[in-house]
Amino acid sequence: MELLRKNTPRWVIFLIDIFICVFSVFIAYLLRFNFAIPHHELMPMLYYVLPIILVVRAISFLISRLYAGLVRFASTKDAERIFLVTLLGSIVFVGIDGITYYTFNNIFIIPFSIIILDFLVTVFTLTFSRLLVKSLYFEYVNPNRKRSDIIIIGIDELAHTVKRAFDNDVEIKYRAVAFIDPSGKKNRNKFEGIDIYSYDKLAFLIEKHNITSVVFATTFTSSEIKNNITDICFNLNVNILTIPEASKWINGELSANQLKKIRIEDLLEREPIQLDKENIKSQILGKVVMVTGAAGSIGREMVIQLTKFKPKSIVLFDQAETPLNDLSLELEDLGFNDFKLIIGDLTNAGRLNYIIDRYKPSVIYHAGAYKHVPMMEKNPAEAVITNVLGTKTLAYLAHVHKVERFVMISTDKAVNPTNVMGASKRVAEIYTQSLGTISETRFITTRFGNVLGSNGSVIPRFRAQIENGGPITVTHPEITRYFMTIPEACQLVLEAAAMGKGGEIFIFDMGKSVKIVDLAKKMIRLSGLVEDKDIKITFTGLRPGEKIYEELLNDKENTVPTYHPQIMIAKVRSYDYNEVNNKIEKLLESVNTYDNYNVVAQMKEIVPEFISANSVYEKLDKKD
Repeated sequence: MELLRKNTPRWVIFLIDIFICVFSVFIAYLLRFNFAIPHHELMPMLYYVLPIILVVRAISFLISRLYAGLVRFASTKDAERIFLVTLLGSIVFVGIDGITYYTFNNIFIIPFSIIILDFLVTVFTLTFSRLLVKSLYFEYVNPNRKRSDIIIIGIDELAHTVKRAFDNDVEIKYRAVAFIDPSGKKNRNKFEGIDIYSYDKLAFLIEKHNITSVVFATTFTSSEIKNNITDICFNLNVNILTIPEASKWINGELSANQLKKIRIEDLLEREPIQLDKENIKSQILGKVVMVTGAAGSIGREMVIQLTKFKPKSIVLFDQAETPLNDLSLELEDLGFNDFKLIIGDLTNAGRLNYIIDRYKPSVIYHAGAYKHVPMMEKNPAEAVITNVLGTKTLAYLAHVHKVERFVMISTDKAVNPTNVMGASKRVAEIYTQSLGTISETRFITTRFGNVLGSNGSVIPRFRAQIENGGPITVTHPEITRYFMTIPEACQLVLEAAAMGKGGEIFIFDMGKSVKIVDLAKKMIRLSGLVEDKDIKITFTGLRPGEKIYEELLNDKENTVPTYHPQIMIAKVRSYDYNEVNNKIEKLLESVNTYDNYNVVAQMKEIVPEFISANSVYEKLDKKD
């Protein structure tokens, strides 16, 4: 058995393979003659057939280097190579038969029945021998009695792949003892020889087998069931593992080393979005596309998504030098090199005019903006300069150059805004909507709530606070937010942009709102810690301009469904462009006064529903 720990010399493996070929020939003859080989058939086999077969097999093994792989790590790829190499050798035997048939008076030196039987026996024996060695090796170095029992959530092909990874991995000592059908339909059936249970049996199985970990190995689990399973595991102090995307598997195969603890983002994900890819492709394929704020979390993902639809080129516009460079390196790693890096300011009309005139984008995705509520509450002039003037400048140039589509990425904070940031985005929405009434360009607005993992998101902040030992700071015990993953949000933006006719404000189905304090508690437990004992949660009070609850629609708005179940159109009032433009010009003039109250007052003139909350600007509302 000690030999199993070492790499057997290749020449030994080669000789064993040749011996297997000799064995296969004899078995083929025994099968052909019902285990009683006549003497007149045995002698030609020994003198002619066996040497020919061995020479051909030896040459094919040497050329293909079939002996060179590590037998104890044999896989389906090795089985495929054995099949192909053996098949090619058998085809050579048929060729030799053809030569002897015409050379020696219609005689086949190797009977066709022997060629077929030899092929089948050789493939089976070579493959079985490798699997046998592999099985003995893993049983010796990693016996079941040393493995930790684990439960696999899922019964599809992915679950099979995970179990196989456990069986084959030397370092990770896991043994699957049960499969859980997340649909709850299966009970006491078997999969891979292991019992399948409905997920309501999970707690019983965990206690019965003393389980310390479960692994999610299915893509067909609803978020509700996933959260239910997670809660069961939390209550029993069981680790929850997930597997990476298939694109990140090593050499196309999953390794048990790649298992990782489940993240809060995984629990907030919803069912995959179904996109009308052909419609999106028709808007992007072969065209120049421009993305502002390209280095930000939303802009970056927009760019990654756009590359899948083969644009002619993507103009990446941002003022952040290092993140923009990082994005360029990421695109190169993805094999996409048709992009232009542009560092610039949205308020620089001359530079923007030059860029649009030079590259002539057909579609502009405007993701560049200031988004932090507390920061903009303290700096309203900067919010106006970037979010209003920047959008106005870019949108007007898109109109002048007759860009086909202008897609503004807005926020749910623009609905009944209670803060400067949300109000500035609402002013920008109003401007692009009104400009669309006089323009050939289709101006489209998309609104959604918080995105998981975006810059400034609560989740990275909570994660950092947990790593630092706490406390986790939450502004209010009742505060709730809508959440959506970055890829999900960007996919819906692409879909909405493709279906838009111009002038619409598209809102997305954000699912259920989440209490931030519950989010914090779940993140603590996912980290393997205990609330109040290891990590405390403290309430700091609402920040200036912050809402307890967020909305996706203005009270006076209603929605119209689209063909996509997760996208709706908000019915909003229309605005006269000249009237809006005059008001915005007055707002921009107020910026030069450096009087924050004056700036905010002008914003309230344009957006009457802007009522400040927990802010010094509440006095402006009280006057009204």
